[in-house]
Amino acid sequence: MRAFVYIIVFFSFFDLFSQLPVMSPFALSLGATPFLTGLAVGLYSFSNTIGNVISGFLTDRRGPFMILVVGLFASAISLFLYSFASDPISLLGVRFVHGFMEGLIVPAAFTYLANRTEESKRGRSVAISGAFVGFAAILGPAYGGIVAAKTSTPFIMAVNGGIMFIIAISAFFVLRSFKHVRKTTKLNSASTFRVRMLFKSPGMVRAFAGAFFLMFSQGVLALVLPLKVEALNFDTKMTGLLLSTFGVTALLIFLLPINRIFDRVRPMVTLSFGMLLMGLSMLFLSQVEELLFLYVAMIIYGVGFAFLFPSINSLLIDSSAPEFRGKAYGYFYAFFSIGVVAGSGLIGYLDLDFQRAFLLTGVILILVAGYAIVGLRRNKPLPNV
Repeated sequence: MRAFVYIIVFFSFFDLFSQLPVMSPFALSLGATPFLTGLAVGLYSFSNTIGNVISGFLTDRRGPFMILVVGLFASAISLFLYSFASDPISLLGVRFVHGFMEGLIVPAAFTYLANRTEESKRGRSVAISGAFVGFAAILGPAYGGIVAAKTSTPFIMAVNGGIMFIIAISAFFVLRSFKHVRKTTKLNSASTFRVRMLFKSPGMVRAFAGAFFLMFSQGVLALVLPLKVEALNFDTKMTGLLLSTFGVTALLIFLLPINRIFDRVRPMVTLSFGMLLMGLSMLFLSQVEELLFLYVAMIIYGVGFAFLFPSINSLLIDSSAPEFRGKAYGYFYAFFSIGVVAGSGLIGYLDLDFQRAFLLTGVILILVAGYAIVGLRRNKPLPNV
């Protein structure tokens, strides 16, 4: 069953990453202005954030099985709606529905994995789940770009919808034996207090911050790296190769025996180390112009990413009791979505060139790494209320 949930995690992110190279051109082909094109891209992340939070609450109340199945079926249906998008406004509606429905899936899936993982193996488990996210990050954009060149964006979404529908049917039969342990306390005004507790736990706050700044850097990278590659007169395909380099590097760390380090070293240490490496890679990217050094910078970024992703997941698991874990993952992945928008949005708002954009991002990540290590102490799970 765990392997099947990994497949769900992979395809949820695969669907997300396969949209990256095709959504902007598709919006423009429907007559969207630059503003509406940006809105169409960002609206998915906005509604995805709402779906993440709602998924967290529903997962704690109903258990991950029902939310996973409903999210998978609803996402499959929403993917077929792209064939009916005939103008920018209808596309905005489809993007909102798609982002919201897909937002239900990931928090429930990771809650399922966390609740079925032994504490001594939780670091390695989240490293493996990170590997599936890495696979999706490598294969998704390539799939979207290649298939869209020969067919169309609605066709890609319809194929994704068909696969999602098959996974939804399979999930109904494969995962239905999972028993959800319901809370013994009644739902009352304490529910609000429980949410506040998430943000009072130092470990949880650091997990949320790590998720935000991880995707903040991804948003900057997605926006600025193509501009730098173009300015250096390299082929546009070089951007894809550089991004694949960081993805492959992260995958190797996720899957090789080195992943045992996440069970043996405190997550705050690996978090700080990963964030520091990502910050240094951004500073490096702001200065180098040789292709070899660009690859070196992306390898450093990949190592940092590989240390950061399991660390923030481990922190979340260590800082949350099972009855609150759905809410925790809901807010956790909401910060993921917000981070992407904030990274690209801030750089766009400040109108920075690629050198200053990478420099600013590097400084921010290094400062966050320093803050994360301050007051380092063992975080305890949230108490039951």
